[in-house]
This record gives sequence, C-alpha cells and structure tokens, in this order.
Amino acid sequence: MTVQLRIVLDQAGVDADEASAGLALAEGLIRTAPRGCVVSAIAPSGSELPLDGLHEVRRLALARRELAAAWQMGIAAGAGGGLIHAPSLMAPLVRHDRVHDHDQTTVTLWDLTAWVSPDSLPKAQVLWQRAMLKRAVKHADAVVVPSHALASRLVEIAPLGDRVRVIAGAAPTGFTRRVDADPLPAGLRLRRRYVVLTGDAGSLHEGFRAAAAADVDAIVLDVAEGAEAEVTDAARAAGIEGQRVHLAGAVPDATRATVVNRAEALVATSTAMAWPWRVVEAMELAKPIVAVDCAVHRDVIADGGAVVASNELPDALVDALGGGAQRLRVLASDRARAFSWPSAAERVWALHAEL
Repeated sequence: MTVQLRIVLDQAGVDADEASAGLALAEGLIRTAPRGCVVSAIAPSGSELPLDGLHEVRRLALARRELAAAWQMGIAAGAGGGLIHAPSLMAPLVRHDRVHDHDQTTVTLWDLTAWVSPDSLPKAQVLWQRAMLKRAVKHADAVVVPSHALASRLVEIAPLGDRVRVIAGAAPTGFTRRVDADPLPAGLRLRRRYVVLTGDAGSLHEGFRAAAAADVDAIVLDVAEGAEAEVTDAARAAGIEGQRVHLAGAVPDATRATVVNRAEALVATSTAMAWPWRVVEAMELAKPIVAVDCAVHRDVIADGGAVVASNELPDALVDALGGGAQRLRVLASDRARAFSWPSAAERVWALHAEL
C-alpha cells in the first residue's frame, strides 16, 4: 500500500522566503520519501509549481484569495483527507478522524508577529493569521515552528499542549552556488567595504552605530515599502548617511547571495519572534555574524556568531572585522551544518509517522 503525503503549496500568497521554503521542503520530502511513500501537492486554482517528482497535483477550484477565505471559515473546498502538511498556516483545518480514517493535518508558523507585534502588519493579515491559529488549536494534529524559542512563546499564546514541534528551516537550495550568478543592480555595486544589516526600522539604529564605529558602508536588506525614510533617518542619526547607506527591498536569491558573500559581516538587529532567514543564509556562506541578543538569536545562532547586547554591537562588529573575523567565519560554517532541507524533510516524515 502506497502512503501519500500531500503538501500545500501556496506560492502566490506568502512572502518570497516562505514560498521558497515550501518548494525546498517539498523537494526534500520527495528526495527523502521512505519506501512505499510518495509526495503530492494541494494548490489553489491557477497556481504554477516548478517542481519535479510529485506523484500528483490537486489544484482546487478556488483561486488563492477565495481559498484562503474558505479555509478560514472551515470549508475544506475539496482538499480531501489523508496526510496533509502545510509549510504555512494556509491549510484545510477542518474536523477529521486521525484514529479511524488516518487523516492528519499539520501546519507551520514561521513567525509570531501577528501576536507579538501586530501593529507592524496589515490588519487583514493579522486577523487571518489569528483566525487560522484558532482553527489549528481545534483541528491541527501538530503545529510546526522552526525554533525552540518560537515554540516556547507559541504555547503561551495558544493552548496547543504537546502538539508543538520544532523543525528548523534552512537557506534556499543551492544558495552558495548563486553567488555571482547574476550581475548586481547598479545601486548595489559598492566600492568600499560594507556590512549587511537586517532588522526592522526601529532596531536598525544600533546596526548603523556599529557600521559607523567600524568605518564601513551598510546595505540594509528587506526594507519594507514605505519605511525607507525612517531607515534613512535612523542611519543619519547614527552618523552614517549619504552614499554610505544603501537600501534594498526584497531581492532575488542570486542577488542576495552575492551581496551577503561580498560583505565583511552580517549584523542582525531585530529581536522579533521570527525565523531569521538572512542569518541562516549568512551562516551558509560562512560570513561573520554579529547579532543583538534575543531568544531567537541565542537559539538559532548558538555559538555560530557573536550574540551581544545592543550597546555592545559596535565593539563586537569592530572585532568581527578585525582579529575575530576568521574565528567567526569558522563558527558560522560549522553552525550552518545544523540546517538543511533534507534534514527538515526527514523530520516531517518522522512527525507524520509518529502521529
């Protein structure tokens, strides 16, 4: 008897990191499928899935927006039963019988922003995520988060008991091979030494202070649309401005890989309860990492970088660009081995076997 695990692939409705993660996990599930097991997909109408090796694809009658609304209301919309894994909260969370019908539904939460700092997200997004977590409390057989820090916070938010599981994410598949694969946009061709900064607009001030102390330029990745002026003001207040500050929104993987690889270090300033995508990518490229101390950074970076109090960031970065550079590169490379999509896929298979 063939066992079929169906993964929900919602490529149009999530941010680029989660979309990439969904495809990478699906590819990992296909590669690590146990004997007698296959991987299929559930997708909204009209979706395109650039993925080989799927046993079948069930495209539902509803487009993404309508499907999200239907699943929020508890309407299965033809998704069917069996083993279903969603790499996001987008899932058919309806009543099912795991014991007699062997139906299982598991979902994934990559961040807790909608609960911890809801003002930073559009109201509609907050309401949808909160509604879907409520449905997960009622109907999910397990809720996956990528770090133990997120797991500890999640059980304070929702009564999930022992249904929370930790399965870490990883850098995009083949990330290191994308370095210098495409030419950089003109605005990101830096001549001076620079560091990459990541974080929300409110936390970046400390990163700019560190860059100024180390006398390097700064590229800020993932600047939210509309936040450019606030980020620029933070840089100016920290004493670094003009041609020394470069802002970038969401950029392709190849561009990001090249930018991070050419940087002297990555500085992570956010203390958000969210999976630190850029930190994991920097570790994959063996770059020195300096991060503000918080539960997520202690959990994910561990000894793979310098995790320090925010007021110690300038001194830590100066050290990371000087005598501590080689040590931090080795530590980052070693820590990166803890994160891979095949490993995550194996743990998803083990989770469904356990259930």
